[in-house]
Amino acid sequence: MGAGSQNGIANISYTEFLLRPFPGVQESRHFLAIPFFGLFLFIITANSALIYTVRSQESLHSPMHLLTAFLFAVDICGTVTVVPKMLLSLMFRISRISLTSCLVQMFFIYFSTALDCNTLFMMALDRYVAICHPLHYPDIMTSKLLALLIFASVMWSITIVGPVVILASRVQFCRSSVISHFACEHMALMRLSCGNISINKTVGLALRCIFMIFNLSFLLTSYSKIVHTALKISPGSVRHKAFHTCGTHLMVIFLVYTSRLSSSIVFRLARNASQDIHNLISAIYLLLPWTVNPIIYGVRMKEIKDNLLKLCQRICPPHRNFKATSSSNAC
Repeated sequence: MGAGSQNGIANISYTEFLLRPFPGVQESRHFLAIPFFGLFLFIITANSALIYTVRSQESLHSPMHLLTAFLFAVDICGTVTVVPKMLLSLMFRISRISLTSCLVQMFFIYFSTALDCNTLFMMALDRYVAICHPLHYPDIMTSKLLALLIFASVMWSITIVGPVVILASRVQFCRSSVISHFACEHMALMRLSCGNISINKTVGLALRCIFMIFNLSFLLTSYSKIVHTALKISPGSVRHKAFHTCGTHLMVIFLVYTSRLSSSIVFRLARNASQDIHNLISAIYLLLPWTVNPIIYGVRMKEIKDNLLKLCQRICPPHRNFKATSSSNAC
């Protein structure tokens, strides 16, 4: 009977799963939905407002600001991919998802994070040309080159993420139909497989290493040259603006790559940690950059901040006759 049941399990291949985020705190899962819902609203609202600001102001149609708006759009895409399903899982305990939908979600999770990094790559290239070759900047950073860079970044992200998802689609899942996670992350789904997944792990790790090494090498090289060139500029407003802009980009780069790398390190070193801890780390590495990016760029980039304030004043004009109104009320 034991052998027969094992063969029966081996022949099962689940095509529908139940997402169960934070399995150790199921009784208080509703309270977890409140902060995640707040983050969702903030990310969508803040990024959308900044995109509209860049789009509506012709003075912000430079390559740097357009790439920043593209970064905000990528952050919205990633948030919409992850958070709604997470909220449904937290509010209704479990949330059903088909294997096809799970693989689609997996693709867009990693596609968004890869495209985030690639956008920072393009922004570093833009700053390199602007600071190291300022006289040729208008001739080099044309709208045609910008469109080509975005297209290349999208294709590079697909090339990195595609093989991982394709290999996952060929795996047989028979251990369980419950994914103890808030999203269809690669390893969360692979834990349910009943075959040999060494090729999936190897390809996933190799592609991640290639991606990280290539991008980080370019970022370090470009910003070292930028700093070297900026130091040669005579102290003044131009030099200050160069360091201020690059400092903003470096803050975002540090945040994105630190969260991504720390997640991978913790996952491999803290294997004995509870599933809730791993899920919380995954939520931080996914949501933290998408939350902080609009804050950093909205506060530190003067052109965006000033135009955003003007836009807010047009939508909600200040009460000019406040004095008159208050004096009449007093009478």
